[in-house]
Amino acid sequence: MKRIVVIGAGHVGFYVAERLSKLLKGDIKRGQVELMVIDPNQHMTYQPFLPEAAAGSISPRHGVVPLRQALKLCTILTGAVTEIKHAERKLLVQPFVGPAREIEYDEVIVAPGSVSRPLPIPGLADTAIGIKSMGEAIWLRNHVLQRFDIAATTEDPDVRRKALTFLTVGGGFAGAETLGELEDLTANIVKNYPMLDADEIKWYLVEYANKILPEVGPEMGAYAARQLTKRGVDIRLGTTLKSCEGGHVVLTDGEEFDSDTIIWTAGVMPNPVLKQSDLPIGPRGHLECNTRLQVATGVEAGKNTIGEVVEGAWGAGDSTQVPDTSDFPMDWCTPSAQHAVRQARILADNVYFKHVGRELKPYEHKYIGSVAGLGLYKGVANTYGFKAKGLLAWLMHRGYHLSRVPGTGRKGRVLADWIVGFFTKREMVQLGEIQAGREPFEAIAAGTDPARAVKSAG
Repeated sequence: MKRIVVIGAGHVGFYVAERLSKLLKGDIKRGQVELMVIDPNQHMTYQPFLPEAAAGSISPRHGVVPLRQALKLCTILTGAVTEIKHAERKLLVQPFVGPAREIEYDEVIVAPGSVSRPLPIPGLADTAIGIKSMGEAIWLRNHVLQRFDIAATTEDPDVRRKALTFLTVGGGFAGAETLGELEDLTANIVKNYPMLDADEIKWYLVEYANKILPEVGPEMGAYAARQLTKRGVDIRLGTTLKSCEGGHVVLTDGEEFDSDTIIWTAGVMPNPVLKQSDLPIGPRGHLECNTRLQVATGVEAGKNTIGEVVEGAWGAGDSTQVPDTSDFPMDWCTPSAQHAVRQARILADNVYFKHVGRELKPYEHKYIGSVAGLGLYKGVANTYGFKAKGLLAWLMHRGYHLSRVPGTGRKGRVLADWIVGFFTKREMVQLGEIQAGREPFEAIAAGTDPARAVKSAG
């Protein structure tokens, strides 16, 4: 039996497995091919929904797709790939429990995705939170809502000020959309706290470049910056985070303040598993691939070159370096969901074409633009040269992502969340005890106060 292994179940891994399982349906059912998907999680996260999940616009469960339910023809292995030995056609996989397993394969599709790129900033590892997973989105929502209870009950003005000061580092999609959704949330929930004033809430957006949301173009990016500024967001361009030890924030422009909430979205980096492989890695740590999405060396930036192919190895998505041959002024494809979904389709087709002896096709695309949501009824869009803002852009943003999220049932659940949200007020409940897990039970079994466990988890 031929075994094809997909490493990762993010945008690339999931869509490759979904399409390839349909193309190879007959061979899989006859037992001639096994399509295996390996991921530490048993679900695929639709990452563009993370800001809305953090703000409570959609249920967290509706932003994820269970792998075993969606990929019925695939073998799902829940574990982390820790080493790729392609010369031997073997992987080392660490399950949740027990010793590592060695998995043999004939073809491997490397799509582990990216991880947050931390910098050696004092205090960052101890105080900041990323927004790359649904767990982080849920934690962030609970944390932000809890700040209002802290501010409303304390008599210490410094504690109150720190609780109501929020910082987002990074002005790309993740940063701007997360800030936009959460600022919109905090502006609404403060109305339920008569002892607090909306003017006490401070939001900062720090971006190293001289613009935000470069993906939607300079005009729409500038519009987004103006709108966020009108909403009270303090945008610091050409600025970076210098330190944040103990929540005391120091910016490179000299500004200093205290904050309980530091959201880190300043870039991503390839998954560290690539360092534990014998596959060719580029200067930025990405897996080198040609436009046919084969792992290859000697590939030229921005050109449709094949290079020296590593047989049996494929790659796409955030952890790969794929030439961008479009008119968009980039040498390599950017780490975006738009590229990931398109590359996944070509990659699945090419693996199938190789299987049946057909000619492979290159990944070519036209830049169609981007859409971004900035909170309820607010957004910016630049697609096919058409520029929109406000309500229209927000509707375009939601319509696009509703069309892309996998599964008819999931589309219906997300749409239902939005419809209910349109007629009702935002939910302001925070479930901080989720972070506590078994701690309250352990505390009461030990004869101590279980409330302390919940408090410490928040």
